[in-house]
Amino acid sequence: MIAGLAKVDKETAIVIFLTLNTTRARIELVERLAKLEKTPPSQRQEILAVTQQLGRQAKLRNKYSHCIYSFDETGDQASTQLMAIFDSKDTIKYGKIEQIDDAEIARINEAIEQIMRINKDIWGIVERYSFPR
Repeated sequence: MIAGLAKVDKETAIVIFLTLNTTRARIELVERLAKLEKTPPSQRQEILAVTQQLGRQAKLRNKYSHCIYSFDETGDQASTQLMAIFDSKDTIKYGKIEQIDDAEIARINEAIEQIMRINKDIWGIVERYSFPR
């Protein structure tokens, strides 16, 4: 979508993509390009809808990308330890530990399904508007 919205070739879009080092920055770029007046309103709305969906999935994705995993001696009980610091006025906390239970596994599976649907929607946009691939 970067190539199509910025009206650049695929190679240039790859350099832009790789220069932005976070998913959030990449999503913001696509959203800002979509909001330019030169982007037709229907195309803008379609792109913003898909980037908003992608952004909603980012919290869970980030959680599992920025933690370490622990397992009990049987390998059955899994937990995560978040590798982030939370500052309060006079203390810090880090390493929040959470169990991965059946409900959490279901949430992860649903997020994966959602991301798969979002990716299909993105490819539909790329094809529909003849963006470089």
